[in-house]
Amino acid sequence: MNNMYPLVRQPMQSMSMLQPEQVVVVEPFVYSATCSLVGKPVVLETTRGRLTGVVMDVKPDHLVIKERDSTFFVRLCKVVWIMPDIN
Repeated sequence: MNNMYPLVRQPMQSMSMLQPEQVVVVEPFVYSATCSLVGKPVVLETTRGRLTGVVMDVKPDHLVIKERDSTFFVRLCKVVWIMPDIN
């Protein structure tokens, strides 16, 4: 056995020492495509159903859709597809 790299043991952390980690899901291609639709009417399908409106803002994790008097914040990871509304 090669003793050049001795095994260093780390003390085990107790459960109270563990800190939660934040995980962010980024959909780079959906984000990039959606940025080009800001200010335009769109139709998008989510895992919960279809939504029609104007894209007001896009962030790396969500987009803002305005439909009449309602504003919707849609997580990009829940978007199945999105396309310009030609009506």
